[in-house]
Order: sequence, then C-alpha cells, then structure tokens
Amino acid sequence: MTNPLAPGSLDGRVALVTGSSRGIGADTARYLAEAGAAVVINYRSKAPRAERIVGEITAAGGRAIAVGADLTDAESVRSMFERATAELGRVDVLVLNASGGMETGMGEDYAMRLNRDAQVNVVDNAMPHLADGARIVFVTSHQAHFIRTTPTMPEYEPVALSKRAGEDALRAKLPEFEAEGVEFVVVSGDMIEGTITATLLERANPGAIAARKEDAGKLYNVAEFAAEVASAAVDPIPADHTRYVGDVSGFAPER
Repeated sequence: MTNPLAPGSLDGRVALVTGSSRGIGADTARYLAEAGAAVVINYRSKAPRAERIVGEITAAGGRAIAVGADLTDAESVRSMFERATAELGRVDVLVLNASGGMETGMGEDYAMRLNRDAQVNVVDNAMPHLADGARIVFVTSHQAHFIRTTPTMPEYEPVALSKRAGEDALRAKLPEFEAEGVEFVVVSGDMIEGTITATLLERANPGAIAARKEDAGKLYNVAEFAAEVASAAVDPIPADHTRYVGDVSGFAPER
C-alpha cells in the first residue's frame, strides 16, 4: 500500500496514535512517520511489539517512542501525554484508534469503559498538551456509527453501542474544540479484513465477513483503511465531521 501522505508533509509535527502496536494503529503510525511526523506508539501491555514498530520507524530515519498506557486509567493517560510532550513536543495529531469490547473476562461494562469513557478520558488529558490547530481523529465503524438506524449482528451490538456512545460524547465537545482551535473528524469504515474484531466476529458468527463483503462489494484491508485514517489527519474535514470509508448504501441514515 502506497503512503497517501507526501514525504515531508508532516515535518515538525507530533502524532500520538492510541493502540498502535499492531494492526490499523501501527500502519497509521507508519504512514504518519514516513510523512515526517514524530510518532508516539501507544500500547496497553505488549511493550516488545510496540518497540518493534518504533525500531522500524527509526531504522527508516523517522522519530518514534513507545509509551504504555491503560486508556481506562486517568493517571496512566496523564503520564503518557506528559512523557510524549517532554520528549517530542506538543501533539499536533491525536488518533483515537484503540477500541475493543469483544474480549472475554474484562467485565460486563468493559466495552463502554473503553469505547466511551476512555476516549473522553484521553481527550480531556490531551487538551493541555495539544498544539495550536491540532486535529483529533476518532476511528469507528459503520456498524457503530449507524447503530441507531441499522441493526448489526448481536455479537457486535455491545461494541457498536459503546463506540457510538463514545462518538456522541466527543461530538458533544465540538464547541469546546472550536473554542480551543482544535479540529475533530470521525473516520467511519466498514468491517476491516484482518483485524482482531473481524476475527472474533467470524469465530462467533461463521460466514459473517464473507456475507458483509458480498453486500458491500469490497472490504478494506488493514493497510488500506489505515491509509484513510492517516489521510483524515490532514485532509479537509467534511461539514458533518465524518469521513466515510467504503460503501454505506446498506445503512439507513439518521433522520
């Protein structure tokens, strides 16, 4: 996958991508770093995996650090931003990529704690550390964005509801963002082939990914969707603050 961002277009900028030790987050971080940004690779528990991404970026001539933080813990998040700004400078691009909720053994309210409460926690702690004109990019799915008008598969519904709750909570902050000169955009994509969520959904509901692919005509892979997320960090923001990736014809718009 070719990097959609021009070399040097992010020189002097700092980007922090949550959940970027693998998958969409890792590829997004790579694209931003290749364009010149100094990147914070955030991880929850897999430090060696995050350090590998840092190694790849630095070996290619970029700048990156790995910073562990449990996004559901306010003190952990506060420390992450303090270290990021101390080592790299104020944050110009904050990509809210980390999400989940289909994991087992994390408690009944884990999806809401991670996909709503933690997103607000990250943003609240980020605000004092954002550079002038900074941009926040919130990553979600069509199945979550349209959950009020289009049902999704039962296995994914708790995640969809919690991610939509997170999106709503951040949209409620738009007046605050505008007052602080902070830009905000939501990137909504279809199911992404090769992600942990897609794998778990397929395990719980065999054939789900193939059926969605047939309905949509195409599903993006991890690298392709990450390129859209990276582009959302620099492209003009749509009037409704939403960038749609992939087919949305099967989803009923809100009335």
